[in-house]
Amino acid sequence: MEANRGQNGIQLLLAAEQEAQHIVNAARNAKMTRLKQAKEEADKEIAQFRAQMEAEFQRKLAESSGDSGANVKRLEQETEAKIGHLKTQASTISRDVVQMLLKHVTTVKN
Repeated sequence: MEANRGQNGIQLLLAAEQEAQHIVNAARNAKMTRLKQAKEEADKEIAQFRAQMEAEFQRKLAESSGDSGANVKRLEQETEAKIGHLKTQASTISRDVVQMLLKHVTTVKN
């Protein structure tokens, strides 16, 4: 009878061990499923963020490249205006400068 009771105890322990193994496996599978889901959600968020940053970059690139043509024209106009102003100033004082140089070159100091 005692051998029978010992046998039943071993059977109960083996059944409890199998049940515990099933619980652990179920928990492990649930954890893996949650991890996969979290990774998929993170990948989606990353893709959305990357697309948003790329769109913003392209927008800024288009703004800056569109302005560069206007900037070049504006700078060319400003440069031409400054060159014209300098030529006008040079022509008005060139006679005075020539006279001053001739005076200094031809004057002899003792």
